[in-house]
Amino acid sequence: MIIAVDGPTASGKGTIARALAAHFGLPHLDTGLLYRAVGRQVMLNGGDPDDAEAALAACAFPDSLLDDPELRSEATGGLASRVSIHPPVRSALYERQRAFALQQGGAVLDGRDIGTVIAPEADAKLFIDASVEARAQRRFLEMQDQGREVSLEAIATDLAARDERDRNRADSPLVAANDAVLIDTSSLRREEAIAAAIAAVDAAMDRAHA
Repeated sequence: MIIAVDGPTASGKGTIARALAAHFGLPHLDTGLLYRAVGRQVMLNGGDPDDAEAALAACAFPDSLLDDPELRSEATGGLASRVSIHPPVRSALYERQRAFALQQGGAVLDGRDIGTVIAPEADAKLFIDASVEARAQRRFLEMQDQGREVSLEAIATDLAARDERDRNRADSPLVAANDAVLIDTSSLRREEAIAAAIAAVDAAMDRAHA
C-alpha cells in the first residue's frame, strides 16, 4: 500500500504522514528533507541556491547530512524551496523517492508532488492544507520551543513566498492530485487531523477492494 501525502509547509502533512506510517505499519519518507539537504549542501559549498548547476552538484550530499538539525530551520526550508524549482534537481532526486515508494509492502511519502509525480498510482492520496495564518502560528510556536529567535510576521512572509514558488514552478508544481482527499487542518487539533487522515485512507482501501 502506497500512501501519498502532499501539501504546503507547516500544513501538518509531516505529522500526519508519520502517524499514518505508524498506524498502518509502513516505512515513511519525508521527501522535503531531501530538498532541504540539497539546499543546505549548496550553502556548505558556498554556492548559490538559485543557480541550477550549483544546486545539482549539491544533490551529491552525504547521507549523514540528513541527520543535521539545521535542516529543520526556517532558513534551510527557504533554501529547499529555491533549489526545488530546478528541473535537474528534481530529476536527480526522483529515482531515490520512486524506489522508496515502490519497496515491497508499500510506504508513506510526504512532500509536494508525491500524488502527482512520484507515486501517481498511490492507493491513497491526501492533500493537507491550512491557511497561511494557521501555518505561521504553528511554525512560530515550534521555533520558540527550539529557542530560535524569529518573528511571526517574518514566518508568514516566508511561507507565502514559498507557496508562490512551489505552486507556480514549471516542473512538478505543488497541486492536489485530481483524486486526492483534501484535509484542511486550519482549525483541527492534531488528533482530529490524524483521525481524518486515517479515515480517508481506510475509505480509499475500501473502495479499492469493493
